[in-house]
Amino acid sequence: MTKKTKAPTLSEVARKAGVGTTTVSRVINGGNRVDPKTLARVRKAIEALSYMPNQAARILKGHRTKTIGLIIPSIADPFFASCAEAAQVIARTHDSLLIVTTTHNEPEAEIESVKVLMQHQTDGLIIAPSDTDNSALRSLLARASVPVVALDRPLPHSSIPFVVADNFAGANLATQHLIGHGYRRIACMTGEKTLYTIRERVSGYRQAVESAGLPVILDDSISDYPSVERAIRTLLGAAKPPDAIFTLKNSITISAFEAMQKLGVVIPGSMALLGYDDFELAETVRPSITVVRQPIEEIGRMAAEILFEELQRSRVRTIDHRRPREVQLGTRLVRRSSCGCTAPQKAV
Repeated sequence: MTKKTKAPTLSEVARKAGVGTTTVSRVINGGNRVDPKTLARVRKAIEALSYMPNQAARILKGHRTKTIGLIIPSIADPFFASCAEAAQVIARTHDSLLIVTTTHNEPEAEIESVKVLMQHQTDGLIIAPSDTDNSALRSLLARASVPVVALDRPLPHSSIPFVVADNFAGANLATQHLIGHGYRRIACMTGEKTLYTIRERVSGYRQAVESAGLPVILDDSISDYPSVERAIRTLLGAAKPPDAIFTLKNSITISAFEAMQKLGVVIPGSMALLGYDDFELAETVRPSITVVRQPIEEIGRMAAEILFEELQRSRVRTIDHRRPREVQLGTRLVRRSSCGCTAPQKAV
């Protein structure tokens, strides 16, 4: 049996560098008040010995764990996967590890994830709350001793900063675009109507059609492809079928496009299609699909940047009643062919 090599100790690093253990500790913790030449010598000794600080011991002494928790509904969702990638880049620049947990928008799983990450003493949390009105979640996060930032969905009645897209304006502009093409019966396929983002998009759609004196046609029964196909069949069989469909999630957009192709619906000749959220195939399918594009990477990046700013201010988060730091980013309408635009145009 191969004998395991004993891990190098702090004292061994100090001896090799010709300094005291206190100096080595200062270098490990950022190198403050260490002479540049000494700093270089200690780092060279650390590298030569492949020394790794004992993280457990550092935690007991009150040091940061250099881990950040990210709680999102799913990593299979391109939106949240992109947010996670962007947040991870920022975490790495701060010499920290991003730990991702998923909740599938289940409040119980969300609270359990928060508790587990807090037990593991992560330095901070980024969360996309499934229910923005969840008082139990707000209470739990208010008691957290680390900074928390909300992603994509705010937590009202709390001092927690958040980064979101302007869902209302994005949906409103998209609906107005369809109205501008002359469509008068615009159906809106929602799904997950309890989510903050969906509620905001429905409000934007509703405001646009009502202002134009047009009927509100909502279908919130959408959950998967079969439900989308059923909904479109029902719409086609109505006495006054819609002349356009506005889908509020990219998964619904994809299902609607597939169902319309299957049912022989000519896009946009018989029925136009416009989706919320861009996706890889939206530009390559025929007809190409007009979408509302969110600044996904920027949302993830800014949420992580705000979290590290909070960490730099103070390691202990105190409960206060200040107005939360609100970041609301704009969306863009990417005009392609499915809405009736004759040729792809630049985003507006």
